[in-house]
Amino acid sequence: MEQHAPEIGSRREQRGNILRLSLAQALAGANSTVIYATGAIIGAMLAPDKALATLPISIFVVGMAACILPTGKIAHHYGRRAAFLAGTVGGVLAGLLAALAVILGSFWIFCLATFFGGAYAAVVLSFRFAAADCVEPEWRPRALSIVMAGGVAAGVIGPQLVTFTMDLWPPHMFAATFIAQAVVAALSAIVLTGVRLPMPTTAELAGGRPLAVIARQPRFILAATCGAVSYMLMNFLMTAAPLAMRMCGHSQANSNLGLQWHVIAMYAPSFFTGRLITRFGAERVVAVGLALIGLSAAVGLAGIDVAHFWATLILLGVGWNFGFIGASALVLECHRPEEKTRVQALNDFLVFGTMAVGSFSSGGLLASHGWSSVLWVSFAPLALAVAALALSAVVRPSLSIERESA
Repeated sequence: MEQHAPEIGSRREQRGNILRLSLAQALAGANSTVIYATGAIIGAMLAPDKALATLPISIFVVGMAACILPTGKIAHHYGRRAAFLAGTVGGVLAGLLAALAVILGSFWIFCLATFFGGAYAAVVLSFRFAAADCVEPEWRPRALSIVMAGGVAAGVIGPQLVTFTMDLWPPHMFAATFIAQAVVAALSAIVLTGVRLPMPTTAELAGGRPLAVIARQPRFILAATCGAVSYMLMNFLMTAAPLAMRMCGHSQANSNLGLQWHVIAMYAPSFFTGRLITRFGAERVVAVGLALIGLSAAVGLAGIDVAHFWATLILLGVGWNFGFIGASALVLECHRPEEKTRVQALNDFLVFGTMAVGSFSSGGLLASHGWSSVLWVSFAPLALAVAALALSAVVRPSLSIERESA
């Protein structure tokens, strides 16, 4: 790990990078929040078949999965900042195309817009690894979580952006919202131009070990499994929740507010998640996260009042934070310095690819079997992640004993 030392800037530069990445996370997070708050509703308005209502959000997740490896290659060859700025272009396009789709009443243009929104979101999630790269090893979990904490502001900006702009253009509900979202993405690009990160070294360009070798590590398998399940379940339930609230007779304002508190719950724990990982270990933090996700589904099954939806979304947000950030910290233990961008991109590709499966199934399951079925199904992948954690707890001590005896 000592190979990182020459790349780390001064403390002032480190703080500046983390501050800018946190601010960019806050601005860029509004992109995802706006799409989640409106995607299923606009989908229901524009889709040729109501069963396709959540398809735009599924396409958003496909955009994340499809673009993470190409943007990883950009970061690998030209530096992370180049990848960041490419992502913000996708964010601007997402807003402008979505506004055009609403004006023209085109479902398929709206799906294209959400694809670009997913590309932007994929790049934004790499901010956490960029923050970890530019500090000393012992500060990495904390730097990672501090940048994620920028999403707290996104939890306020996104839903309020929807609430205050959705009716500004009366003939075209939400059109002004997406124009505003494009402006916010452009502001994020301006912030990111000030980030100072090292360009790829010769060793990084060489690439290190083959990805197949790295991906077979038990540690990487555990990290990818827990990260994928945490993110998939968060997306699976959050995709369906706004439309489920509307189906249960709740207002758009209540849906927006529930989503706002969900996003705040996703990111607010980041102020201390890094400290918890340092003190208790990433596996224990992930275990708590998975338990909270399970509890959120159980609360949702208890009733369909506004309070039940809000409690489900808040518990889901906190559970995602612990599960995903804990799994991200595990990823940092799986690669050498020269392998970081490739391994991190592979991890995120696996996470987002799994999310796409959950997102595509969520809308159809909600339409055909209702909200309670969506909640019950979430326990299956949760059990898989818990089993992976339990197996890791058994296998890792035995591996340590074997190494010591060798």
